[in-house]
Amino acid sequence: MADGAIMVKARIRLLSADEGGRTLPVYGRYRPNHGFFDNDRLEMMIGQIDFGTVPCHPGETRDVTIEFFDAPELNDLLQNGREWRIQEGDRLIGVGLVIERLKPA
Repeated sequence: MADGAIMVKARIRLLSADEGGRTLPVYGRYRPNHGFFDNDRLEMMIGQIDFGTVPCHPGETRDVTIEFFDAPELNDLLQNGREWRIQEGDRLIGVGLVIERLKPA
């Protein structure tokens, strides 16, 4: 884990194509934008979702590990039960829910 990184276990739901989400699945290490603030605040955080080798298809929900990079402003925000937006650019492609804050290795 990188210095200043925050790790969480989260439940991710990718929106289906009918909901405006992706049309193709994701797998491996995926780095979308993460929006924790109000819709009028456009600042996004960088976080890497680890889907492993099994693809996560649009419309699916999966429990995953996420590493947020050098984001001290997230220290107070990433508490159990916190929801946020997952985006590719300005397009909403999923939602996340913090299940557990993980201890640094």
